Amino acid sequence: MKTKIKILAVLSIAVLGFMAFKPLDKKVVLIDAGHGGYDVGKDLYGFEEKAITEAIARKIKEQNNNENVEIVLIRDGDMSMNLTDRVTIINKLKPDLVLSIHINANSNMKANGVGAYISSNKTFYDESKKMAEIAVDKITSTGKLSKRQINEAPFHILKYANCSMVHLEIGFLSNENDRNYITSEDGQNEIASKILESLN
Repeated sequence: MKTKIKILAVLSIAVLGFMAFKPLDKKVVLIDAGHGGYDVGKDLYGFEEKAITEAIARKIKEQNNNENVEIVLIRDGDMSMNLTDRVTIINKLKPDLVLSIHINANSNMKANGVGAYISSNKTFYDESKKMAEIAVDKITSTGKLSKRQINEAPFHILKYANCSMVHLEIGFLSNENDRNYITSEDGQNEIASKILESLN
């Protein structure tokens, strides 16, 4: 309970600090590194989803040199955050877009590629779908990862976020080719670069 309160206090300070200095003329994009803390996500071959998503999220922020885009990390560090906490942060910050980064896995080791999920909420549907298509196209443009479908999903964070949002599934830990790429420094840097391209 104390840990929970501490995390919420830190997040509240971060949210309030950002709102006080929120740039009025910039596109604000929140990057949600999936999982974290005790929730490792997919865990295969010595790799944990939470570590990969955090690494890619950090690289997106570090590589950003577009003065018109402000990148904000929802999870900055290996902390446990439930979906309600994430939605609270999103709706307080009121960003232009949220990209939630995840890694896939399947019992079929041939399953591979980059896909996305969006909400069926009509208010944000068109913009979310457009951004999902652009992001998937950019990430797969290198030929290192194949393209998968963009589907609607009733995920909690998609359902309750009051803004355009894309849940990205970037590669499969269960697929050798995908795994080698998404766990490498070069691969993660390239993915981050392509995601930034999709925001321009």
